[in-house]
Amino acid sequence: MNNRNKPRPSSGDSRRQAEGGRPPRERGDRFGSGGRSGQPAKHRRETAPAEQEPLQPLLADEEEGRGESYLAGKHPVLEALKAGRPLNKIWLSNQAQRSLVQPILDEAKSRGVVVQFADKKKLDSLVPNLQHQGVVAQAAAVSYAEVEDLLALAKERGEAPFLILLDEVEDPHNLGSILRSVDCTGAHGVIVPKRRSASLTAVVAKTSAGAVEYVPVARVANLAQTIDRLKEEGVWVAGADAAATQDVYKSDLSGPIAIVIGSEGKGISRLIREKCDFLVSLPMFGHVNSLNASVAAGVILYETVRQRRARREKEAAASNKGDGHASP
Repeated sequence: MNNRNKPRPSSGDSRRQAEGGRPPRERGDRFGSGGRSGQPAKHRRETAPAEQEPLQPLLADEEEGRGESYLAGKHPVLEALKAGRPLNKIWLSNQAQRSLVQPILDEAKSRGVVVQFADKKKLDSLVPNLQHQGVVAQAAAVSYAEVEDLLALAKERGEAPFLILLDEVEDPHNLGSILRSVDCTGAHGVIVPKRRSASLTAVVAKTSAGAVEYVPVARVANLAQTIDRLKEEGVWVAGADAAATQDVYKSDLSGPIAIVIGSEGKGISRLIREKCDFLVSLPMFGHVNSLNASVAAGVILYETVRQRRARREKEAAASNKGDGHASP
């Protein structure tokens, strides 16, 4: 761990061979198509919102196949408007307090989005089993980013990559909560596998409190290969494992880092665990020996933020000290 600040060895070194890593790939084929800017707002679809009222909408699960989805709740809808996500229409409950929905009305008016007041039964039929708080919106489906978008975003901010990889996290509430923590901590994005993973649904949007509009999420066919490619980019991979002997607070997370969070039931899968550079655990002092996946992710994310800030402050202090000794 003391050597973590050194440049990552090439993919042909002994550590890679011990892990059974793949041979180096051509740089142009690292993550697939790529070529995008990496800005959070640019990984969403850019289509103009419809001015006319749409046809009678289908239920949420039917809309998903048509490239549309529903958002439920005040915060998810308001954040979608602020982020510029195309919304076809917004329904507000007749019983909703005007003061609570006024920000939505103002934002929708400025963006030319149709707003209609309806009874609660109408909103219930649009998003069954969701607590909509009297606010529902029909939106274009959220587009996924590419892994290169996330790395480009880090470069654009002048920061070392700070990524979250989710290994078979299938609970949409966990995904939504993790997206919220990712946005709050300023991480550069989330990577999920295409199979055995929660998708960006209305439940995720609501649980994330609108963070889904700002956090780039990349879906990959093979998470293990993606880890290998991140290593080629100089990113270190830390896996969160309750059985790990290394304390997260004694680990170096201050450099280019990707944190792997496993499913709540099974944790990180064997192959992904073997691909990690090191494993970390959170110290437990009570009777329960594990945390919810999203809670554990939040704790580790903020420990990473603490270390990165400390490192920047140390480097800035060293730079200022050097300037002080410079010749006039």
